[in-house]
Amino acid sequence: MLRLRDVSAGYGAAPMVQEIDLAVETGECVALLGPNGAGKSTLMAAITGTIACRAGEFVFDGSDLGRLRSHEIVRCGVALVPEGRLVFAPFSIEDNLRLGAVRLRGGHGALAERFEFVYRLFPRLAERRTQAAGTLSGGEQQMLAIGRALMSAPRLLLLDEPFLGLAPLVAAEIRRALERLREAGVTLLIVEQKLDVALPMASRAYVLIKGRIALHDSTARIARREDLAHLYFALAAGQA
Repeated sequence: MLRLRDVSAGYGAAPMVQEIDLAVETGECVALLGPNGAGKSTLMAAITGTIACRAGEFVFDGSDLGRLRSHEIVRCGVALVPEGRLVFAPFSIEDNLRLGAVRLRGGHGALAERFEFVYRLFPRLAERRTQAAGTLSGGEQQMLAIGRALMSAPRLLLLDEPFLGLAPLVAAEIRRALERLREAGVTLLIVEQKLDVALPMASRAYVLIKGRIALHDSTARIARREDLAHLYFALAAGQA
């Protein structure tokens, strides 16, 4: 579904990520691991057109994303749940969700279906649909951020640190929701720092260190490595 070939991207004079080769198959959940500053969020921004690709190509379901603007990428079927949630605090839950559907095709009928889909996935949001987003707990805001991304009916959902700062019970609830999304046919690419969170969810993982892919393997093989903790922290030490 998504293939990156020899991708380099960044904000300043030097690229933050370099020579990235990455693939996500339809229906998969793939993890992108790495410490702070490794370039994970930069790569997500490049995929979604927020920053320009300096080199290489992004191909999504046969379309060259590198030639498209960010709103056109959303219409192709790619949506991002950003790190930090970034909900519109003064707006209600329903208005936040409605903003996620600005590129949705199909008129009022399609919009009603997306609201129903999100509210079934996160009943808490349905119960508080008129409540201001800024008054929600951190976990509820994360549910809202995921729901807002889902309003565009994406086939590929990118999640940047979706469990950061969440209590274990809330994190488990969101994990179950993501499992239901995958069962519904949504492909997932999850940015995560913690191996114990990412490995049980994903089928494969890429480890990004200092802007480059340092390791790629199935999560089953990664989890069986006796030197796993040493390997990961040794790779991360290369960031210093």
